[in-house]
Amino acid sequence: MKRLLYFFICFGVLIFWSSCRNDFEFTPSTGNLEFARDTVYLDTVFNNIGSSTYNLKVYNRSDEDIVIPTIQLERGTASFYRMNVDGGTGNEGTPQEGKFFENVELLAKDSLFIFIETTIDIATLPTLDTEFLYTDRILFDGGTNQQDVDLVTLVKDAVFIYPDFQGNTTMFENLNFDVDGDGIVDETSLPGRFLTNSELTFTNEKPYVIYGYAATPEGETLTMEAGARVHFHADSGILITNNSTLTINGASSSDQELLENEVILEGDRLEPIFEDVPGQWGTVYLFNGSVSNTINHATIKNATIGVLAEGNDDAPTDKLTITNSQIYNTSSFGLLGRATSISAENVVINNSGQSSFAGTVGGKYNFTHCTIANYWNNSFRQFPAVLLNDFTQIDETTIGTNPLIEANFNNCIIYGNDNPEFILDQQGDDFSFKFTNCLLRFDNSNLEGTTNYVFSDMTFYDSNIFNADPDFKAPFDNLMQIGEDSGANGIGSTIFSTQVPFDLLNTSRSASPDAGAFESVIFDD
Repeated sequence: MKRLLYFFICFGVLIFWSSCRNDFEFTPSTGNLEFARDTVYLDTVFNNIGSSTYNLKVYNRSDEDIVIPTIQLERGTASFYRMNVDGGTGNEGTPQEGKFFENVELLAKDSLFIFIETTIDIATLPTLDTEFLYTDRILFDGGTNQQDVDLVTLVKDAVFIYPDFQGNTTMFENLNFDVDGDGIVDETSLPGRFLTNSELTFTNEKPYVIYGYAATPEGETLTMEAGARVHFHADSGILITNNSTLTINGASSSDQELLENEVILEGDRLEPIFEDVPGQWGTVYLFNGSVSNTINHATIKNATIGVLAEGNDDAPTDKLTITNSQIYNTSSFGLLGRATSISAENVVINNSGQSSFAGTVGGKYNFTHCTIANYWNNSFRQFPAVLLNDFTQIDETTIGTNPLIEANFNNCIIYGNDNPEFILDQQGDDFSFKFTNCLLRFDNSNLEGTTNYVFSDMTFYDSNIFNADPDFKAPFDNLMQIGEDSGANGIGSTIFSTQVPFDLLNTSRSASPDAGAFESVIFDD
């Protein structure tokens, strides 16, 4: 009996307590919302390319559960922005979807998220500029209770180069061309297309955005003029085919932040979080048969392989001449040569998942006043900053060799955060190399004194400095200038500095030149 009485008393208390609760009674918002920020800046986007998703946190600091009568974009259904409020898209299936929300509930001392994206068609905007600052506002409630948060996006017009689709599918067409030089067109797995004649000159008027591989027709030249900006989507790149040529004609810039005359090749994600992310796009592929390629004053970054040059090591002119250029943040190789010929002056390469420079399967390589470093810290690195070999693996038991005709490094810095930072992997009989007046990182007692590592043999090593601190400004941030305490100071030979009298910043080299691409400076504290 007592248990039954106890049950009825508890049940009565529960009914009374429930009837007094007002947890589900919401009062209208009175304009006292608080926001994590008063302006949401969506980073620069290209015309008709969707942005990343950004968020805004909205707080109800009061002790009451409230309902926000409306959350809407000021431009209404014409806005290029779209919103998601705490997982909802508003009036689904109508023009107001993502633009207008009614009666949004927010508990006391709680918050909600608004997620914002944009895709902007610059052709519909009231301007003929190639850049346009597009704005809107998120309006909370109306009348005297109205509050707002600004939305701001810089949109850039661009020239888009992308492959055709295969029939009625959404698959891109693949490039077909003579891969092996036998005169027969081969099918490849590379999505892309050949550039038209009107697309063979990249100017600085608008950025270029490339999807897939943009290939030069046989016998044609792709020219990139000073100040050109080229952006690549994932798994995209440039392909220079048989008897065709790449000419990058950058120039020295007066503003080292803007690099107004530099030709810059990078990914198509413009948000700051992607600024230094390796592997965002493929490579600049100088295919076997391409001729007399030149790169001057270019910055190539965030690729899988910065530049891949292949074949023609016996050609009368170098396959690639690269000068006054920088290659950073490659997930594999910065500059990769395969049985080819490369001449480099005033070149800086850093932060590569494997080697910053690899001259493989023999070839001819000449580097003067270059800084080849590797301060990769995104994962374990298996290879040194510089790798030279003269072979290729044909199958599990067979290798094929090709002579390393020459590999000369003059007044260079070869350094990094691993040791040793150069490896000479010889399998054939002809393996010619020499390091002269260089700062080198090599401290390995197991290799030192063995074949190719007799550092007292002036046939291969002349006037080098080993393992002294290069005093880079900030190598993990790709700031590769050297300071006054650098081990590279004054160790260069004037024989080579007179061939390259100005450094990468157009500073005149001294009578006692420094090794590497930069003359030393006194760093600011």
